[in-house]
Amino acid sequence: MPQTTLTKDQWIALFQAIGLDAETMWRWHQCFEARHPDQHQSFLEWLGIPAEEIQRIRAG
Repeated sequence: MPQTTLTKDQWIALFQAIGLDAETMWRWHQCFEARHPDQHQSFLEWLGIPAEEIQRIRAG
C-alpha cells in the first residue's frame, strides 16, 4: 500500500529543496501557529510527529 502522507523529514527536505534554511522554516511554523493554531496542530499530527514533540514545536 502506498504511503499517503509525508514524514517530517520529507517535509523538511522539500523546504530545503526550495532554499529555506532552518531559521526560515522556524518562522514559517511560528506564523502557521499564530494564524492557524488548530490547523497547525492537525498538520503536525498528519506528519506523524509524536505528541511530545508537537508540544515542543508549538511552544516555540
